[in-house]
Amino acid sequence: MADQIPLYPVRSAAAASRKRAAYYSAAGPGAERPSRYQLEDESAHLDEMPLMMSEEGFENEESDYHTLPRARITRRRRGLEWFVCGGWKFLCTSCCDWLINICQRKRELRARIVWLGHPEKCEEKHPRNSIKNQKYNVFTFIPGVLYEQFKFFLNLYFLVVSCSQFVPALKIGYLYTYWAPLGFVLAVTITREAIDEFRRFQRDKEVNSQLYSKLTVRGKAQVKSSDIQVGDLIIVEKNQRVPSDMVFLRTSEKAGSCFIRTDQLDGETDWKLKVAVSCTQRLPALGDLFSISAYVHAQKPQLDIHSFEGTFTREDSDPPIHESLSIENTLWASTIVASGTVIGVVIYTGKETRSVMNTSNPKNKVGLLDLELNQLTKALFLALVALSVVMVTLQGFVGPWYRSLFRFLLLFSYIIPISLRVNLDMGKAAYGWMIMADSSIPGTVVRTSTIPEELGRLVYLLTDKTGTLTQNEMVFKRLHLGTVSYGTDTMDEIQSHVRDSCSQLHSQATSSTPPRKAQSSAPKVRKSVSSRVHEAVKAIALCHNVTPVYEPRAGGTGDTEHAEVDQDFSDENRTYQAASPDEVALVQWTESVGLTLVSRDLTSMQLRTPGGQILTYSVLQTFPFTSESKRMGVIVRDESTAEITFYMKGADVAMSAIVQYNDWLEEECGNMAREGLRTLVVAKRTLTEEQYQDFESRHAQARLSVHDRALKEAAVRESLERDMQLLCVTGVEDRLQAHVRPTLELLRNAGIKIWMLTGDKLETATCIAKSSHLVSRTQDVHIFRPVTSRGEAHLELNAFRRKHDCALVISGDSLEVCLRYYEHELVELACQCPAVVCCRCSPTQKAHIVKLLRQHTHRRTCAIGDGGNDVSMIQAADCGIGIEGKEGKAASLAADFSIQRFEHVGRLLVVHGRSSYKRSAALGQFVMHRGLVISTMQAVFSSVFYFASVPLYQGFLMVGYATVYTMFPVFSLVLDQDVKPEMALLYPELYKELTKGRSLSFKTFLVWVLISIYQGGILMYGALVLFESEFVHVVAISFTALVLTELLMVALTVRTWHWLMVVAEFLSLGCYMASLAFLNEYFDVAFITTAPFVWKVSAITVVSCLPLYLLKYLKRKLSPPSYSKLTS
Repeated sequence: MADQIPLYPVRSAAAASRKRAAYYSAAGPGAERPSRYQLEDESAHLDEMPLMMSEEGFENEESDYHTLPRARITRRRRGLEWFVCGGWKFLCTSCCDWLINICQRKRELRARIVWLGHPEKCEEKHPRNSIKNQKYNVFTFIPGVLYEQFKFFLNLYFLVVSCSQFVPALKIGYLYTYWAPLGFVLAVTITREAIDEFRRFQRDKEVNSQLYSKLTVRGKAQVKSSDIQVGDLIIVEKNQRVPSDMVFLRTSEKAGSCFIRTDQLDGETDWKLKVAVSCTQRLPALGDLFSISAYVHAQKPQLDIHSFEGTFTREDSDPPIHESLSIENTLWASTIVASGTVIGVVIYTGKETRSVMNTSNPKNKVGLLDLELNQLTKALFLALVALSVVMVTLQGFVGPWYRSLFRFLLLFSYIIPISLRVNLDMGKAAYGWMIMADSSIPGTVVRTSTIPEELGRLVYLLTDKTGTLTQNEMVFKRLHLGTVSYGTDTMDEIQSHVRDSCSQLHSQATSSTPPRKAQSSAPKVRKSVSSRVHEAVKAIALCHNVTPVYEPRAGGTGDTEHAEVDQDFSDENRTYQAASPDEVALVQWTESVGLTLVSRDLTSMQLRTPGGQILTYSVLQTFPFTSESKRMGVIVRDESTAEITFYMKGADVAMSAIVQYNDWLEEECGNMAREGLRTLVVAKRTLTEEQYQDFESRHAQARLSVHDRALKEAAVRESLERDMQLLCVTGVEDRLQAHVRPTLELLRNAGIKIWMLTGDKLETATCIAKSSHLVSRTQDVHIFRPVTSRGEAHLELNAFRRKHDCALVISGDSLEVCLRYYEHELVELACQCPAVVCCRCSPTQKAHIVKLLRQHTHRRTCAIGDGGNDVSMIQAADCGIGIEGKEGKAASLAADFSIQRFEHVGRLLVVHGRSSYKRSAALGQFVMHRGLVISTMQAVFSSVFYFASVPLYQGFLMVGYATVYTMFPVFSLVLDQDVKPEMALLYPELYKELTKGRSLSFKTFLVWVLISIYQGGILMYGALVLFESEFVHVVAISFTALVLTELLMVALTVRTWHWLMVVAEFLSLGCYMASLAFLNEYFDVAFITTAPFVWKVSAITVVSCLPLYLLKYLKRKLSPPSYSKLTS
């Protein structure tokens, strides 16, 4: 069926690109984009191409592509039906949004002119440069927290019940019996929220208080990060965070450029080269920045971190100097200066910086367990209303029946226990403490104490790559020359080959005969292994974009203008900087085998041989790496021999067509990739002076063309990329974090699907997915081809749909196109994959993928990352985990849980997540059971005494029952465990059961309801049957039996005893015994010391509990749970 899908011609690529341009040009944070479907004026014929997801397929209707199947509405609801079925919620939301918009009228973002060093010249007011991660402020804290509490049905219900006690006709007991528990719940919640909020405030204050040097007319002045304004000239030292978005004016580096680390912004740890504005870099001294009259024209603030358009204008020169500014002249906030000292002019601050615009606002996360309990309390409320109506009906609607109805509602209000929230909240706090106290996962911090149970319900884990799965440390592992291969253990052989070859060349150069003549007269024999190794190592040492940097001496002045003077050019003081850690690993390896890169600028390079001789090369051309070409090249001239060589290295797919025929390249690259190594193929071609001059003139001409410049340049380059001599294949390993493979295996066995979302290149991402065993060796990998239009996306999705059980690798651009037209279909297909890798993802795309998974699957998601670019994803997920790593603390501070290493995730989920969920489920149901028992007793009591709306237990007995007498044993359930942590880690399959939510469901809840009705009936009828003379004896017998029953039920529920549980049981019993002496108004003290009281209470308690113990014993024998099979 798949092969018979009719496919019609797709609209032209030019039309597609025109429309895409129209779509994106309308973008921008303030502007409204046109609807993505309005662009598709020619999309009618595409709707004749159904993308079949399953047997039933999709109908060929316009609506099928414009709405998600889940969101389709078969008919419009009208009037009252619409209002009842969710319309009221829609109206409320719309009104709230309207009010918020009125209160926070958004400023329109506009392009701006920024005068250097003159913030006061700004035409409009710009936001403060402060970071704010808080949810509330001083005024919204109390209303916000109260709203978050009372939006839960349980708490709202208790508020109404407590308020009703102010009406004399409805008053049933003392006010404190209702208001004390509610007040306690609110106090605990407000205190916890206040502590969380204060911690966020302190973290923000720490960042906002960082000091920077600001350049003023009178010299340097210290300024706080939060006080920086648009137009300020800020000095940023090496390894310091850039505080706001700036245009790069000046650097202490001679080359007029610097490197920055952008890992906090886009997750890439490649160092980016930034270039200072040449006009300001040429000024003699720092202070001259104030002697010129210049301004920057900057575009309006935007989301895109990879582009910038602006101009720099100096007015006081004749004629005025205009320089165009692009992304390479910018320093975005949250990046880190990696070399030299830089001076920049601030153009965007606070909310308008790229990093903040790419970060979503934190939201209050509510656990699934809380939502399920909220549903159960609604069911209990319906039962309460039904029971009250039955009582009033049996009463015969006598007198003011509605008052009786309301009194019954209040009498049975204990069906919904107020202590449920208190117990659960205290339980959550206890789980948080246990997680932080676990010595197996040291350094773990619980930042959001409301959702520990979420860790036990996860189905999707979305992880970052760089710094999360990998250490981002590259190590050179393999050099293959075709006939011979060198690994880590044979590097000393390479060293000796390089030494021999260099000394041989040196002796040839010093002898009278010129080397060229000697070579040409000799017969053409196969080169020796030594010379082949030397050629390969030299090619690796020359073909790169690495710059060696020498640190200033420790005793240097550190002045920004004279830093170069104090540099130490010894080997120990040298560090390498490059746009890719692979490049650095290769150059460090050539240094280790004897060929050292000692200096590099835009026009020359110097290598040092093992004998200390310096080889100088002129750099004639550099062709940088691009994701399209997948290769980079350099043309150099050897200064000693004037020989011109074109070196090139790149991915095997790109290089295999360029190099001379060979029979080993493909096979060896495959072997290395299977070992998880990143491979690069290195080749060279020797050029004559005439060949180079011809190429140079054509290349210069291509660079001047206005139209299709990139295509023309590529065409000229390709004339050189022919019949190149294959030198070697290199293998570099990106070291994985410790124990990543077993951790991923553990999570997979626990039924968790793992998606990797990274900003890195497709090849790198695929390689790491294989080496980390995210994709198993036997699995196929489907690499989703780049798509730019709806037709291409359609064809590619159809191709992918025919694959079975294969991992998907897709790039951010293709994902964007597919989500625009085939959102539901793509997500449905991706969810069937064992693993998904999304590469070249922006921070907002990562968050978008998380939201899509939540919407379409309705399963719990967890995001884990370690960089600032992962914050949006972490906040969008149901549960966010941050790793404190090399990329700073941004992710760990924004996350719900912070860990030290990726391997800790396994224990956090499989041990703590699992036990937190199971304990909370047991605790929640037990607290409900406690309320149901006493409500059943009240119902039986009222029925026997002519349906009177009179309370069975008064005042302190009710408060004591919910607190002192039963709270400690019930709360001790948070210490219960069904299996030991070691067992849970050994059998992660136990975790898989939890995702079905069987520990807390309507079925388990119904079982507890039946138990409560049975026990409540036995306790009340038993007391009524056995009492002899006075009614006060009924209260004494039934209440004592009730307390004992509750203590025994806790013992029945516990699976593994803890010494604190035993203490809690006896402490509660002791408290009750001791309090009997003081409860004269409720009990007849003379009666409770007699033997009949003791045997009656014992008899009732045994009848209420013994059958349940027998049933539990039989169930464990006949149908034991899965964990009991492991513990036996």
